[in-house]
Amino acid sequence: MAIYTPMMEQYLKIKDEHQDAFLFFRLGDFYEMFFDDAVIAARELEITLTKRDGGQHDPIPMCGVPYHSAANYIKNLIEKGYKVAICEQVEDPKTAKGVVKREVVQLITPGTVMEATMLEERDNNYIASLSHFDDGSYVIVYNDLSVGENNIALISGGWDAVLHELYNQPIKEIVVASDLPDIRKEELHKKLNITLSYQDETTFNAEYRNLCANLNDERLVQAFSRLLNYIEDTQKRSLDHLRPAQIIKLDHYLSLDMYSKRNLEITETIIKKSKHGSLLWVLDRSVTAMGSRMLKKWLDRPLLKQHEIEERLDVVEGFLQGFMERDALRETLKSVYDLERLAGRVAYGNVNARDLIQLKQSLENIPELKTVLMQFDNKKITELSNRLSCPENLTSLLSSSLQDDPPVSITEGSIIKDGYHEKLDTYREASRNGKQWIAELEQKEKRETNIKSLKVGYNRVFGYYIEITKANLHLLPEDRYERKQTLANAERYITPELKEKEQLILEAEEQSVDLEYNLFLEIRDQVREHIPEIQYLAEIVSQIDVLQGFATVSEANQYKRPNFSQDRLSIKNGRHPVVEQVMKHDAFVPNDIILDQDTSILLITGPNMSGKSTYMRQLALTVIMGQIGCFVPCDKAELLLFDQIFTRIGAADDLVSGQSTFMVEMLEANHAIANATENSLILLDEIGRGTSTYDGMALAQSIVEHIHDQINAKTVFSTHYHELTTLEETLRRLKNIHVRAEEYEGNVVFLHQVKDGAADQSYGIHVAKLADLPPALIERANTILRQLENNSEPNTFQDGQLSFFAEADQAKPVNNPVNQSTVRLVNDLKDMNLFEMTPMDAMNALYQLQKQAKED
Repeated sequence: MAIYTPMMEQYLKIKDEHQDAFLFFRLGDFYEMFFDDAVIAARELEITLTKRDGGQHDPIPMCGVPYHSAANYIKNLIEKGYKVAICEQVEDPKTAKGVVKREVVQLITPGTVMEATMLEERDNNYIASLSHFDDGSYVIVYNDLSVGENNIALISGGWDAVLHELYNQPIKEIVVASDLPDIRKEELHKKLNITLSYQDETTFNAEYRNLCANLNDERLVQAFSRLLNYIEDTQKRSLDHLRPAQIIKLDHYLSLDMYSKRNLEITETIIKKSKHGSLLWVLDRSVTAMGSRMLKKWLDRPLLKQHEIEERLDVVEGFLQGFMERDALRETLKSVYDLERLAGRVAYGNVNARDLIQLKQSLENIPELKTVLMQFDNKKITELSNRLSCPENLTSLLSSSLQDDPPVSITEGSIIKDGYHEKLDTYREASRNGKQWIAELEQKEKRETNIKSLKVGYNRVFGYYIEITKANLHLLPEDRYERKQTLANAERYITPELKEKEQLILEAEEQSVDLEYNLFLEIRDQVREHIPEIQYLAEIVSQIDVLQGFATVSEANQYKRPNFSQDRLSIKNGRHPVVEQVMKHDAFVPNDIILDQDTSILLITGPNMSGKSTYMRQLALTVIMGQIGCFVPCDKAELLLFDQIFTRIGAADDLVSGQSTFMVEMLEANHAIANATENSLILLDEIGRGTSTYDGMALAQSIVEHIHDQINAKTVFSTHYHELTTLEETLRRLKNIHVRAEEYEGNVVFLHQVKDGAADQSYGIHVAKLADLPPALIERANTILRQLENNSEPNTFQDGQLSFFAEADQAKPVNNPVNQSTVRLVNDLKDMNLFEMTPMDAMNALYQLQKQAKED
């Protein structure tokens, strides 16, 4: 049987252990890839695919990237959802016997990225694990390796609850058991669009016992172990920065399902998937990256406990009242770097001296931060200030040891300050004295030889030398120097004394660089001991940053502090926080909203484009803003504490799952109905429009009745079915409201004002006119509309039953040709299945009937 070369055999053996990753195999100055890895990587990275001699095999596909610029290539692969196994030489080639030993030293995956260039500065980078237990429960563990954060959630609501929970977090990778059913794996991959990884070992490593000290449920410990074991297996290095796991008690937070988070555009827009245009975009006035990440977490989990919300609001109010002090606070925060990720890099071992200088500068600014905070006349702000603790001995260590502007590399010297280490100072002195001696030698030789162009130089190959141009060789005394190298225009020489000095200088420099590297590692290890203090400090600074951001945005946009009620929601002149920013120069029309014990459902009617959806969304966003502790966009607000928000706003096909708009609509409506409580907020927009008119109205009415009678959740229900407005007469807690629109000179004018009562008409043709449909089409539609309004008795929708205009077959046939034509027209009309027609089909059919009537 044919075999590969020893090196390729080594490659194949290592690759066999990392089947789901690109193997970056170190060969000299390149990371090489072979076989399928090479083919796929060449395509994904747009690099040249070559071949390597396969010996007795076919040529082997091959591609490679320079190791010194590999980071960008790795980043590109990670962003596409791939994994990369870094395989390095782990023994000195000079002493190796046979093939140099190589091992995978790190597996980089989408959820375990640590390099700053591969991370979004203001976003968390979560990896999660999912574990299922015999009692039907699931446990999800979240970890952000870059900051050491660990969170655990117990899910008892079944698989759908798992999907909703995972969807709402920025997860890049999820670790599951290999025996998870394939259908579940497929759902995770398709619905969440994340990388799947596998880990079956759930035995807890005693080394990390402190991380699970507060976990008193064996399910949580096993689930946490799954993720920790995966991280340890892939990273193969210290994880000292990992923080103890925090249990997420889901019933302590307002819950947003995946539909609501998407529909409300909390952190990204639906279409462009960008931050711009989202609620996060409006509210993020944080100065630090840490603050932005914390704000995003607060938006993902708004609070349910009023006293916790009030504490945040108290701080925001304090910051709002001190304009000058807040400005000084923001300036001070600009000098605080990303403490969380700096701590992570220290523990991980990829920190450099510039990172530690950033840490030093941040710590040096903490006293100034405390001073600024103490200037606010606010008890809660004072408490935050008192929680800021700075490890002064760490600041002193970094200040005394590191150069103020060190290089990025930690292996080339120029990192440690003079005076920090006696032996290093000795080496540096020897090197400096030697170089001074070299400079003096050059001047001495110029004088004694009278060769003004003589110079003493240095290169890595020949060391120090004396260089004399050939034009001046006749001035050189015979046997003065020993020839070392001949150039085209010069000769290079050495002397025994110069070689001796060279050895002293180079030994001092080499020993100095080695010593600096070891000293840096010692400093890094000392910093590692302070990681918990740094992480705690980062937590407090982040809170301060988010809350001052709330004050800043509240002042800029004239937000007001909300009050909270047990039974009444009342918003005076409420506004949509995002739309009013996007509109810029156009004035946003504010509106009131009241939901209380007497009115739990608002049925809103009005034409398209009039602002119904905006009105509904702004209610939900105002609630969320209030429950994260921010002031809200209105003149006055009395809010309820909602446990869940359910929305069905907007129409979209779920093409990936093969579901139509109507099916998506029904699934989202069902999710709300099945899970809402009387403390929930439900927003349903145009339910029933995806099917025939009668089906849609029947479903819409039954959904409204069910919410009213069975759930009693606060609800806003928008519709074009005007027949539904009669429900105000039969449902005690339902109230009709409408968005005003006026007709002026044949055009519709949207006033965007929400008023009591039902809308008088839909203005659909006017909206079509605004959309620039052809004038002839618009005129034809108006003609048909007038005919329908003049010749048809109004539809009624009473008690869930529809009655249409009288049966036309009461007309008796006679011999009169006109009457026979009339009967034929009536029969043709009766035979039409109107509820299976599209609007265009109906228009065409009416046109044919009209044409037939004219001909007869």
